[in-house]
Amino acid sequence: MTANAEKKQRGRPFVKGQSGNPGGKAKGAKNHATRAVEALLDGEAEALTRTAIDKALEGDGVALRLCLERLCPPRRSRHISFALPAVASAADASSAMGAVIANVADGNLTPEEAASVAGLIESYVKTLEARDLEERIKALEQKVGAHD
Repeated sequence: MTANAEKKQRGRPFVKGQSGNPGGKAKGAKNHATRAVEALLDGEAEALTRTAIDKALEGDGVALRLCLERLCPPRRSRHISFALPAVASAADASSAMGAVIANVADGNLTPEEAASVAGLIESYVKTLEARDLEERIKALEQKVGAHD
């Protein structure tokens, strides 16, 4: 084996934070390709937008989708309000889930929203079960301690 082959390292040759640039890339720094594209498009945004709109109006499907995505971005979560029975125990979860399903059937909730609410109900029931289990264990420990 030669001396050069022995010195060859694989992986990270520098200790983290001790390279030639310990601070790393500056936040917000753009790479060369992004800066080049921005320089080419500088001052052309209005003309390009108008062209996209014109193409969309002519029936170009890609241009139409591009314009609509800008006008109506994908909907994120929204506040939902509906009657939900109180969930004070694990047994109450079934009536709460029935209310969720009824609201999906009536069109008041989307299936995705219902799944989110169902997840909340499930988490809450697990919390109630854990609390009940803890209370039962404490009661058993006190009972066993009283008999000693």
